Amino acid sequence: MTIRPLQDRVVIKKAEAEETTKSGIILAGSAKERPEVAEVMEVGPGNKDVSMSVKKGDKVLISKYSGTEVKVDGEEYTIVKMDDILAVVE
Repeated sequence: MTIRPLQDRVVIKKAEAEETTKSGIILAGSAKERPEVAEVMEVGPGNKDVSMSVKKGDKVLISKYSGTEVKVDGEEYTIVKMDDILAVVE
């Protein structure tokens, strides 16, 4: 099954949360920060008010608590609006 976003929506896959700190301390589940970097999996067609400025494969920074999380074929994805994407990581 594939996800095809509509309008100005983008399907992303978030990076995994860090398990340990830089100094080697293992983090408990509640102490892990939500990742804000994600990879673009699919891009909607946009609409007359919003142009799509990302493409499949881009790494992006997103707003911390944005989007709707979905699970398809055992994989977790997040669907966000183009406005929730803050920057492209190069």
